[in-house]
Amino acid sequence: MRALSTGCFVLLTAIPLLSASLCLSAEPETKSDPALVASPVNTNPGPEYADNTRMFQGIPGMERAANGRLWALWYAGGTGEGELNYVVLVTSGNDGKTWSGPKVVIDPPGPVRAYDPTLWRDPSRRLWLFWAQSYRWWDGRSGVWAITTDDADKENPTWSAPRRLCNGIMMNKPTVLSNGDWLLPVAVWKQPAKASIEHRFDLPEERGGNIVISRDQGKTFELLGQTDVPHRTFDEHMIVERKDGSLWTLVRTSYGIGESISTDGGKTWSAGKESSIPHINARFFIRRLKSGGLLLVRHNPQNRKTRSDLTAYISKDDGKTWEGGLLLDERPGVSYPDGVQSEDGTIYIIYDYSRTGDKKILMTTFTEADVLAGKPVSGKVRQRVLINQATGKKLEKK
Repeated sequence: MRALSTGCFVLLTAIPLLSASLCLSAEPETKSDPALVASPVNTNPGPEYADNTRMFQGIPGMERAANGRLWALWYAGGTGEGELNYVVLVTSGNDGKTWSGPKVVIDPPGPVRAYDPTLWRDPSRRLWLFWAQSYRWWDGRSGVWAITTDDADKENPTWSAPRRLCNGIMMNKPTVLSNGDWLLPVAVWKQPAKASIEHRFDLPEERGGNIVISRDQGKTFELLGQTDVPHRTFDEHMIVERKDGSLWTLVRTSYGIGESISTDGGKTWSAGKESSIPHINARFFIRRLKSGGLLLVRHNPQNRKTRSDLTAYISKDDGKTWEGGLLLDERPGVSYPDGVQSEDGTIYIIYDYSRTGDKKILMTTFTEADVLAGKPVSGKVRQRVLINQATGKKLEKK
């Protein structure tokens, strides 16, 4: 274990995955490695980040404060995935009826992009905003960054300074184990960076669905284990602690969803294999509900290819079988669900629609009863609630 120099967080380094998490105040190192420079946390975004400037947006996340305030984020910038990407955070104080404009923008300087963000409220009610930061589209390493606030109930909270936690990308929420430890699903993509980019890293031993642990409520982080599922694509994995104490990780693959299991708390993992859950090559969402059941939101198209028919299911037996089936949005072009459950049992799911066309970030609400019935029965179902729509257009060449 080593402690970084004064003014930096303490980072446990079990293996080289985390050894590259350098002190951000180290002037010579950050100058030569622009992806290690902390992005400004812009809490007063100007017109350059307005809806009418954004030609692309998607990959959203959502959380809910203790008083019911909703927070949503996604990334945008440029005409697609690339070095112009930045993260946008908005909020709603009236249960999603109306939404603010950008409250925070994370936009690293130079050809460094901020992307694949996620929101998470930890057990102490602190709100975390995570994002990935890479030189150009993919530098072979990337890095998980985070800011936090203890004021998530407020419309304009105070945020901490950015911290770089580790190499990789984390676009799905951490899981809190029954013993209080936090597990972060952090991926290092399997494909190497293009040889033509200036700042390129080749980390073959770190490529996989990595499991990063914090045993002290977010003060320090270290690599615990790694899943490696054949035919994985971008991993986008999620971790479930089963009732028997085993850990079940689901991973995005070219055929849908793969799986791996750990019976020693996440240190070692079974050989990855195809799960029994039908899906397509896209992000899905799984989370433990307050009832003890599992919620799964996935695509259910007949052709097993199209990003359409986003549907919610419930499992009462830790993922062995799935019940119900509430159709959230049947249109092609809906994708990347994330969500949260409120104290009264209402489930909030965020997703994107038509990232370069309609450019919409949408929300739906429902309850476990609605999912099991396969239709609205609770009176709490709201569908296609608009969080944000970008209206920027490409300039036509003359």
